[in-house]
Amino acid sequence: MNTAREIRPNLWYIGASDRRLALFENVMPVPRGVSYNSYLYTGQQTALLDTADSSVGAQFLENLDTTLNGQNLDYMVIHHVEPDHLAMMKEVLLRHPNVKIVCSQQAAKFIGQFFDMDLSSQLQIVKEGDTLQVNDHTLQFVSAAMVHWPEVLVSYDTSAKILFSADAFGTFGALNGNLYADELDFDRDWLDDARRYYTNIVGKYGIQVQNLLKKAAALDIQMICPLHGPIWRENLEYFIHKHDQWSRYEPEQKGVMVVYGSPYGHTENAATLLANHLALKGVRNIRMYDVSVTHVSDLVAEAFRCSHIVLAAPTYNNGLFPPMETFLLDLQAHALQGRTFALVENGTWAPQAANVIRKILGEMKSTTLLEPVVTLKSALKENQVEQLQVLADTISQSILG
Repeated sequence: MNTAREIRPNLWYIGASDRRLALFENVMPVPRGVSYNSYLYTGQQTALLDTADSSVGAQFLENLDTTLNGQNLDYMVIHHVEPDHLAMMKEVLLRHPNVKIVCSQQAAKFIGQFFDMDLSSQLQIVKEGDTLQVNDHTLQFVSAAMVHWPEVLVSYDTSAKILFSADAFGTFGALNGNLYADELDFDRDWLDDARRYYTNIVGKYGIQVQNLLKKAAALDIQMICPLHGPIWRENLEYFIHKHDQWSRYEPEQKGVMVVYGSPYGHTENAATLLANHLALKGVRNIRMYDVSVTHVSDLVAEAFRCSHIVLAAPTYNNGLFPPMETFLLDLQAHALQGRTFALVENGTWAPQAANVIRKILGEMKSTTLLEPVVTLKSALKENQVEQLQVLADTISQSILG
């Protein structure tokens, strides 16, 4: 059955959600699923804005066919060619072989790489500043290169004041009837997934996001329609501010993320004692994570949220405990910067963890490393508790002043 929803007169949401997917992009867990959003203008002229992932292809096509109700499709606008939004393009073309495909020059190239089809006669190449007229709606195109692929365009409906934002302003999570963010307890139920989505997919491209936010600031936006997650029609400033913070690598909260790796529990014991000392000194918002059992996408998102990060890890094969090294290299790959770190290392005969961590942190921008670095030899001893207390003093002073 058709599940399309009319969100404005003659503008329809025709997307669908996948609640069976375990790993988004075969990398990131999505226990609450994910939505694949697509939009359709109806009227004398018709325009489809992006398709959907093949996992929801049957529902997407049902929504498209039923909403068109036998009418031909005039335009198919492709904002972003990643397969979770482009996969159903061929099926649409089989139904509407004469449709005009509106996209950027780079997108046209990528479409040719994904599909072995000669579409040259149907392509309508657009760039920033170009417009597409659909009935009484004018879509104005804005380049969003590297947010997060180089071909990306977003479009702004100048009459309805809607931003079709491609992968920007998206979030993990299936839509469960409530289509709009103001119908949800977003802070409680969606913000963590929005942060994890942004930091792991777009986080590396802070400069490019800032450029797009500056362009968006010049537009009178009253609704944001992303390709994943709920539609925004109220309190847009809240979500825009979050993206401004994340893309400037500004912590959301003054707090401590304690990440530890501990094969036999000794390093975990030291990390727990340090967290206790921090709490006794009045530090709030302390969260502890075992790097071996917490997915790295969650750790990256938390690192973007917190101002201070404690890394507690043992030496392993004369290097760094592998899950901790993976986490730090992921932080580096996502361009995290401006964070304050503290270290606790462990090693039975030749501690090396701190040296490896220092090297990785040294390749990241604007990081601060607090002293002392606490070095354990196998297990925490009573005469080393004072070192943890000194480190807790340094961290608490950095946070509380």
